[in-house]
Amino acid sequence: MAEHFDVEALHGQHKVLSRFAFQPSQPERGYTNRCLRVDVGTGAISEIPVTQEMREKFVGGKGFDLRLMWDEVTAETRWDSPENAICISSGPLGGTTTFSGAGKSLVTSISPLTGIPIDSNVGGYFGPLLKFSGYDALVVVGIAREEVIVVIDAVSGEVRIETAPTEAVDSHVLAEQLTRMFGKTPNDFQNVSVVSSGSAANHSKLGCLNFSWWDWRRATVRYKQAGRGGIGTVLRHKQIKALVVHARPWKNKWTITLDPQPVEGGN
Repeated sequence: MAEHFDVEALHGQHKVLSRFAFQPSQPERGYTNRCLRVDVGTGAISEIPVTQEMREKFVGGKGFDLRLMWDEVTAETRWDSPENAICISSGPLGGTTTFSGAGKSLVTSISPLTGIPIDSNVGGYFGPLLKFSGYDALVVVGIAREEVIVVIDAVSGEVRIETAPTEAVDSHVLAEQLTRMFGKTPNDFQNVSVVSSGSAANHSKLGCLNFSWWDWRRATVRYKQAGRGGIGTVLRHKQIKALVVHARPWKNKWTITLDPQPVEGGN
């Protein structure tokens, strides 16, 4: 796949519309105690504190997405309103992607199908890597004027809204492009996750969200789907091609040390 596109040329077409500096931090007892809010319409990027009330009512953080969405919408909000939020949160086990099920995230928005809030659980590594970067949840609102991506880069300590005029729309190509664009080496690809939706979401209210993860065994990007409610349609209506998180290295490299001392009783 990599030979079919030049990621440096693609990245060279980007224009940074907004920047926000942040200090990456490690979770304590499963919480980072802050959430990230991005308005792709105005370019405003800010942090939302996690209150003690939120921790008590939503133990583990699996519910921050619903709470944060209610703080954004009103009784008049529809699925295509600028204030309709896409909210993604992960629980405290979002820090252990090695174990099956631990990478789960919840994503919430007002559904194009039903007109009411809908949530969908999903695998992939976006939630865990967001947590590693220092945020318990992500809130995205607004409607961009052109195709953009939101980049949460814990390596540089920046959140950016960037134009993305030449990247693919469909996830099986786009996730590969962005993983190789922001990951510096094959080992670093594991620290990148992309949330996107395909071109079909432009023509249907059934659009899914695809959460990517790098499969080092197959040396390719794979993804899990948040399939309920048409949240992918909401993402595409907001003119967002992708949400990208690039976390700092979080896996210890495997090493084997041979003990030169003979084992007692051994041959």
